[in-house]
Amino acid sequence: MPERNDPLAIYLQDARRQFRALKKQADLALAQVTDADWFVALDTESNSLALIVKHIAGNLRSRWTDFLTSDGEKPDRNRDSEFLIEEDETKEILRAKWESGWSILFEVMDSLTTDDLSRSILIRNEPLVVIDAINRQLTHYAGHVGQIVFLAKHLASDHWQSLSIPRGQSAAFNASDKPKRGAVWESVK
Repeated sequence: MPERNDPLAIYLQDARRQFRALKKQADLALAQVTDADWFVALDTESNSLALIVKHIAGNLRSRWTDFLTSDGEKPDRNRDSEFLIEEDETKEILRAKWESGWSILFEVMDSLTTDDLSRSILIRNEPLVVIDAINRQLTHYAGHVGQIVFLAKHLASDHWQSLSIPRGQSAAFNASDKPKRGAVWESVK
């Protein structure tokens, strides 16, 4: 638990919690669709769940590998290929890349100290203070997790289970003794 008077420690703890909540929200949404649904795109300009997962996994690996010591856009990253599904890429292969990417992020986030937050890093040769880089990635992943939830909810349709407070149940939830952050937050550290 961070010191109450140390805003940087509070920020770092919350950023860790926010990343974990985003992954959990995406995982809960992805669990509600079929294997075939992973590869459904709503139209030619839309990304499937598989493509969004592949893109986030590629971004996670690139941004967070050697986070403090190398540019966040790794020379071996081919971002454009993250929006193409190769013939051999199955849900299981993409899921493994997803888990690996998030593991890299969590390892880095858990190792960061408040002193690291003011250090400078590079992303695509652009210098950023670590706290700015964290915020940049939080908003990037949040946008894509929103896409995952939207698409999974559409595909799951009538068997969708809410990730927060189900429609029409706000009053009951507010009257309960449960933590007031919703289902995704219940087991996030």
